Amino acid sequence: MSLRGIFKLIHRSNFGIMYSLSTASRVCVKISAPHTRHSSSSEGVSRYPVPNKKNLPFDIVELMEEVEQKGGFLPNVFKVLAHRPAEFRAFFSYYNALMNKESGGLSKADRELIVVATSAHNHCLYCVVSHSALHRIYSKKPMLADQVAVNYRVADLTAREKAMLDFALTVCRSETITEEHFSTLEAHGFDREDIWDISAIAAFFALSNRMAHLTDMRPNTEFYNMGRVPRDKAKDSDGQVKGE
Repeated sequence: MSLRGIFKLIHRSNFGIMYSLSTASRVCVKISAPHTRHSSSSEGVSRYPVPNKKNLPFDIVELMEEVEQKGGFLPNVFKVLAHRPAEFRAFFSYYNALMNKESGGLSKADRELIVVATSAHNHCLYCVVSHSALHRIYSKKPMLADQVAVNYRVADLTAREKAMLDFALTVCRSETITEEHFSTLEAHGFDREDIWDISAIAAFFALSNRMAHLTDMRPNTEFYNMGRVPRDKAKDSDGQVKGE
């Protein structure tokens, strides 16, 4: 499966991206010292070496450049996982299969909400921040992901969404799955393939969360504002307000 288009939603969204990474920040990465928490700047991306693009396989460089061109910045997960190209390909192939599929009863906003809730349980800063941003874009609800990240049980969720997250957290905590779980979800309109999707997303991002902890992966600054402030539609492409 092609890896292209993973972040095409950023390009298609109605929201502006506040910043772009400089050329230097894309290739010059410092490695944090042991037991030292680095800042969230673009220079502190991973505990592991981040390879220079010129040393990476062509298909990975091509994907990175396309994502950066369309989104305005390169998410740090691409830089960090490029440390192991074979695993990079496997990770994003499965990511695409789970998060960008067009079939099934889960919307893309549903999928992102599962990531936010389970990543919050796993204390993963990178995934909570980045996937909250994607949820805001898909759902057009700028506050819901923040609520879910803190306590999904008191968030403004529908009964269907709450049942979905209850089950996702059951999987996330490695609790025993019973037929009662299936019956509850089916009563909210999920079929057995949807239940597989919920479980697979929770399981896949358990891996992602733990790799983010290992590498001390930090969210790009751009993610924090995505989907919060609508782009000024009154501006021309050159940034000038029409009529001035």
